[in-house]
Parts: sequence; C-alpha cells; structure tokens
Amino acid sequence: MLAVASMILASNVRAETTLDPMFSDHMVLQREMPVPIWGTADPGRKVTVSFRGQKKETTADEDGKWSVKLDPLKVGRPGKLTVAGKTALVLDDVLVGDVWLGSGQSNMSRSVGKFAGGDKILAAMAKAGPYTNLRLYRGDWKIAAGDDINGFSALMFSFGVPLQKELDVPVGLIVGAVSGTASGRWLSPEMVLGGPGLKKLLEGNEAGKTLLEKIRAYPKTLAEWEKAAKQAEADGKPLPAKPQPPSHIGDLYAQFIKPVVPYAIRGVLWDQGEHGVGVGGVDQFTMTGALIRGWREAWGQGDFPFLCVQKPSGGGCAWDDQGSALTRMASKFVPQPTKPNHPGNGNWRCSQVRLVDLPKTAVVITSDLGGGIHPPDKSSYGRRSCDIALSYVYGGNTPIYGPLYDSHEVEGKQIRVRFKHVGKGLVARHGDKLQGFEIAGKDHPWYWAEARIEGDTVVVSSDKVPHPVHVRYKSHNSCAWANLFNKDRRPAFAFNTRWIKS
Repeated sequence: MLAVASMILASNVRAETTLDPMFSDHMVLQREMPVPIWGTADPGRKVTVSFRGQKKETTADEDGKWSVKLDPLKVGRPGKLTVAGKTALVLDDVLVGDVWLGSGQSNMSRSVGKFAGGDKILAAMAKAGPYTNLRLYRGDWKIAAGDDINGFSALMFSFGVPLQKELDVPVGLIVGAVSGTASGRWLSPEMVLGGPGLKKLLEGNEAGKTLLEKIRAYPKTLAEWEKAAKQAEADGKPLPAKPQPPSHIGDLYAQFIKPVVPYAIRGVLWDQGEHGVGVGGVDQFTMTGALIRGWREAWGQGDFPFLCVQKPSGGGCAWDDQGSALTRMASKFVPQPTKPNHPGNGNWRCSQVRLVDLPKTAVVITSDLGGGIHPPDKSSYGRRSCDIALSYVYGGNTPIYGPLYDSHEVEGKQIRVRFKHVGKGLVARHGDKLQGFEIAGKDHPWYWAEARIEGDTVVVSSDKVPHPVHVRYKSHNSCAWANLFNKDRRPAFAFNTRWIKS
C-alpha cells in the first residue's frame, strides 16, 4: 500500500507544471546570453515559457523534465515570466542584469550579521538597504533588505553592492558555501577523472591510485544503491543509506552547485583554501584548476570569469601604513626578521598565484587587507573583489595587480627577476630598503637576500650564496616586512622559482 500511495502522490505532483526552485519572484536573469529555464511536467506535456515578447515551446521528456532557452536579453524594467502547461505559473518582478555565484568555505558562507559588529563600513551598507536592484538567492530570490541582508554572505553582499552601483544594472547573487571544507569536495568525481594534471598527480602515488580506483567504481556502487532503494520502496521497507563518494569527493558540488547548473551566470567568486584540498599529494593550484575547468564544462556557457580570493588572508603591509578605508586593517610594516625563514613557508601563496595563467581566471590579491583565518574587514574583501571584476571582467582602467613574477636570470653571483604588471614602475614602500626576498643555491638552504630595484627588475644576491639558482619572495603567511609594490599602490605577489618549471 505504501508503494502504491507513493506512486499516486508522485503522479499528482507531476500533474502540476513546475519550475526549478532556481526560478521565483524577484529573480535576476543573466543579460546578453541565452538563458536556460527548466522544470517538470507530465511526460509528453507541451510547455510554453513567455517573457518580454519571447515565447519558447517544448515538450516534457519521458521522465517529465523540460527545458528551454530564452534568447539573449537586455536590461529593462521588471517583467513577468509565464510558464504554461497543464497548469500556469506567473513569476513577478523579474529583472535582467548580471548574476554572480559565490562559493567556497567559511569566508564565503559567514553572514553580514556575523561581521557587521566589527566592520562599520559593512554595517553602514547593510543599514542603507533596501537595494531594489540587488537580489539575493537563498532557496528563493529576495530583494536585498533587512534580515535577508543580515543572513546573507558578508563577502558576496560587500561585492554586490558596489558592483551594482558601478554597473548601474540589476545584480543577482547566489551562494553555495560551507565552512571548513576542502576544495576536493566541490568538484564531481567525473571532474577529478577529467582533470589531466590532477589525474597525473594522483597516478603518481599509491594512495592516489587507490582513490582513482574508488572514484571509477563509485558509479556502479551508486547504481546498485539506486536499484536497492527502488526495491525497498516497492516493498515498503526503509531505504538503505546512500553511499558517499570516496574521500567525499564531489559531495558538496552535488548538494550546492549542481542544482544551480545551468542557471546563466556572469561569473564566479571563489574563496577557499584554509582547509586544503582534502586529497594527499595534490596542490591547491592543480585541484582548483580542475574545479574551474569542470564547472565551466558543466555550465556549457564557455569560459566564464573565475575570481579566486587570495589565500592566506592578509598578513602583508599596505601602501598606506596609516590605513585607507580599504586597507585600514592591514598589518603594519615591520623590519625583516633576522632569523632564516622556514623552507616550507609561503608555499600556499606561491601555488595559488599560478591560477592567473588559466584562461579568464584572476586572483584577488588580499595581502594588504586584514589578516587572520576570518578577516573582520569583509567590506574591504568585497570591495577589492569588485574592483578586480570591474577591470578584469568589465573592461575598467583600474590596475588589478601588483608586480607579478615573469622570469629570472642568473648573472654570476646575483639573480635578476623580471616582473609583469609593473604599472607606473616598481617601488620599495616604507623606506629605501627592499625586503622580503630570499636566495638559494641548488638544493641548499634559503638565505635573506640583499635586493635592489633596477628599472622593471629586482636584483638579489647574498654573500652566503656564491652560486645562486633560486629566488623567492613573500614566503610567509605573515609577511608585513615584504614591501615591493608598483606605483599604482598594488603589492607584489609571492613567488618561488623552485615551483616554476624552466
């Protein structure tokens, strides 16, 4: 009887033409690209979607699923979106603008309400609502106002408010993020197998090979569970526990990101790193690169922009040591330590910065913002992310980067480092002495280096390293002594030539 009742209930539900939960009143549809709309209906049922003079028709497939794509839309007045099938649905106050997805861990998930007490700028932004052209998605779409602001991601809200103001178009913000999560949980098992660099690393060690074998076997395990679950339902018995993917690879992608696909978006703001990748022998650059490629393939709308917030958070000095509104919580400049730096320090920073070499991928530099695992100045992180988006994605003129390692040459007892993004020129801030560079011979320890600026290059040397091979900069999570900037007031990125293939 239970199985029959379940079948009758499912039949009654399907009789209603439905929209996916992604679609509701107050939503923002992405401008200037095809816009997928999808839902369910009776198998074979004709469904018509209408919006702003467009009318798209389709038929629900044998599983009761249907989808259409609206032609590219332009910004305009709020409108109504209508879906007609056996039943009719009307969504009100639908806007067209830009949609951004935010994902990652706690620095993305934690709310405005948690940070507003220590961030006066964030508190003032929240109080200034409602923002009628800023919409927030948390299960359904809401106008950015009151408690809906306070419960929303502090980083995404701080990103969205200035972005909407600068662009003067509606902006929709979606968040799928969970505190304390490794990046390996945010890409599907198929993305792991499809990422050539990631797959190669895993194949290079026994633990990785074992993981790959389990990932390959998982679809069969899942299919067997689905068969058992269907039989249990038919027999009126409790459903067996659903098997988790190996090492939880992809569980959060399945829960928070896959349901959003293929909702048309402008880009992604990603903030994750403190919890690592969750898979031994894999660095953050390789895992995040596989994630970026996998998400883009899943969406099927090309290489949309991916902005990655730099990790670790803060830890460096700012151009203005007194603290501007943006960098008011930066670490104060200090003299360089006298003791040698630990060989493994800074690897996190140096690995992640390589993401700038991926197509349409940018790193939001944060070393000159507030530090800590959960930086209190979320308004600064959001504003910096917005500035990167305005220049990198929307064609603005504000420099997005400080000096970025380009190449190096060994010149006898010294090494000359060349940089990209020198802007108006290189400069040592907070004094004439350039700090933060280390030098090493082949397979030898690192030593602090004497460093000087020569045009668009930095020349480093040390009496302790007569035959230099490698150079690194900013190799520490707390690096308030590293003071290379360009004259556009942007701090230099960390780098380590031992990580770079010649």
